[in-house]
Formats: sequence, structure tokens, C-alpha cells
Amino acid sequence: MSGDFQETNVQPYAGMEDTSEDARLAAEIAESAGRLLIELREQAFRGEYDPRELGKIGDSSSDLFIRQQLEQLRPDDAILSEEELKSDLRRHSVDRVWIVDPLDGTREFGMTGRVDWAVHVALWDRRADSIDGRPGDLVAGAVALPAQGVTLETSYAKRTQFDDKRRPIILVSQSRPPAWAEYVATAIDGVLVGMGSAGAKCAEVILGRADAYLHAGGQYEWDSAAPAIVARKAGLHVSRIDGTPLTYNHEDPYSPDLAICRTDLWPKIFSALLEGGALE
Repeated sequence: MSGDFQETNVQPYAGMEDTSEDARLAAEIAESAGRLLIELREQAFRGEYDPRELGKIGDSSSDLFIRQQLEQLRPDDAILSEEELKSDLRRHSVDRVWIVDPLDGTREFGMTGRVDWAVHVALWDRRADSIDGRPGDLVAGAVALPAQGVTLETSYAKRTQFDDKRRPIILVSQSRPPAWAEYVATAIDGVLVGMGSAGAKCAEVILGRADAYLHAGGQYEWDSAAPAIVARKAGLHVSRIDGTPLTYNHEDPYSPDLAICRTDLWPKIFSALLEGGALE
């Protein structure tokens, strides 16, 4: 795998079988889908088809590829994908569900020179130790950043190292940053930076190039599942902005908000969120 995640001391979740094979599969599928997307992007930019259709074509082509791979290699598992939300109702009864965003950052993918887009592949298992008393949890996943040549996956994750000398870098949505973002940044003497793609923003924190990613205004489970499990394996704080756990494979996959950050920074961020009205 490419990127910084080549060594591991990470152990599987207590009571679960080793999920490293699933993690490697997630990474291989995400990387392969990424190569497909790079090829489609180059074709569009060469004028082989209308670039305005690039996002739609990329979403559907990547989704089809990922779905075919999982159906062939993990036929007993269900799939929850952004592109085919209602296609696999088995996810409410089977033990294992793959949560997929075939192209995270569709807008950025369609823009020349943008590298902040990603492919997400994560695995949820009903038998995993739950965080909040509800059965199941994420157990493996990968985030591919094809335009950056980087793939982050759980079986190769190592604890993130940060630069303590810089002001904290807080990543938010470039197109719709939370109303309270400026307050939080000021409260912790941080620097606010807008960026596309949830996966790309999470990766910046996982790689130690930023210190926090905060989001409000709505996401879906496929937006955060793979980034969340990779971030957790890297030793980061991962939760909703009110500190409650992120949980997955709900009947309604809407997921309102997200916080991924340095563990030592979370108490300061949480206080600022509370004081800034984010939790009202």
C-alpha cells in the first residue's frame, strides 16, 4: 500500500477474528477503483467526452466496479453504497455490511488539478463489540486518495504524529463550513482551512498534516465510515461533535456531524463547541 501506513502494532477488536484480510481487500478495491477514476478523469480532460458528465460517470463506474468485486469476493456480505442506497436490504439481517462511497468529493473530482477526492470502503460487523450498546461496529476499512497516490487502511495503521510547534490546523468543508467554525478556531488559537471531500480532510488529520476535521450540516454513513475506522486505528479521537459515538448500519444512514482530531486537542475543541453554540 502507498502512503505512510506501512507498519502496524494494531490488534483486532476484542472477541473478533483478525480482520487484516478484509482491510487489505478494502484497500485493494479502493485503489483499483481509484485507478479507474483517474483514467476516466484523463479521458474527460482530453475531450473524449463531456467533462460536465465526469462526476456522474465517475460515481456510477466506481460504484459498479466496487459492487462487482465485493459480490464476487464476499458474496455473503451486504453492501450499503451512496449510489445504490436501497439495493441491498440484506444489510438489516446479515452480520457483515460493506459501507462504500465510490467517489467522495464528486465536485472536486471534476475540477482540473484538484486532488482532494477519495474512495471509501469500510466493513461493519454485527458481532463486533459495540460502542453504545447497539450491536455491531466498524472493523476494517480503507480510504484511497488516487490523485495523491495514497491509500490509508486499518491493518497497516500506525499512531499519528503531530507537529506540536504549529498552531492547530482545523479542516472544514470548503463549500459549507459550520457557522461556529470561526469561533472554535479562535478559541483554540487555530487556523481554519477549507477543503473538499470528507475522506481527503480525514486523511490530512490521519497523516498528521492537520490537527482536526469538524463537520456539521449533514453527512451519510458512507461519507465517514472508512475515514472513521482508519482514524480510530491511528489513535485519533472520533465522534459526533457532541462527543457521542459514531454508529453505523442504521435504517436511515443520515449522519449529522463529525469530529476527528488529536486526542489531546479534543477537550479544548469540545469546550469551544459548547461555548460557541454548536451543541444547542
